[in-house]
Amino acid sequence: MPNMKNAKKAVKTIEKKRIINNNYKASMKTAIKNVEKAVLSKDKDKAAEALKIAIKRIDKAGSAKVVTNNFVARNKSRLTKKVSDMK
Repeated sequence: MPNMKNAKKAVKTIEKKRIINNNYKASMKTAIKNVEKAVLSKDKDKAAEALKIAIKRIDKAGSAKVVTNNFVARNKSRLTKKVSDMK
């Protein structure tokens, strides 16, 4: 446990930030899974709609520095390719 006043305050702010970051990451992962489910079910309209949401969530997580820029680019590219390759 922290003893100094500034360390005690830091614990509070770190906990708040951790919760916010977890929310970004969880919603991003859910959106990615939704795209992959839609691709597996071969529903092009649903996949395109889910892709739109997923890209938005991935970008938000990237701008909040929850994930790296490389992760953002890689996942957006992979998901877009999966959706565009659907017949």
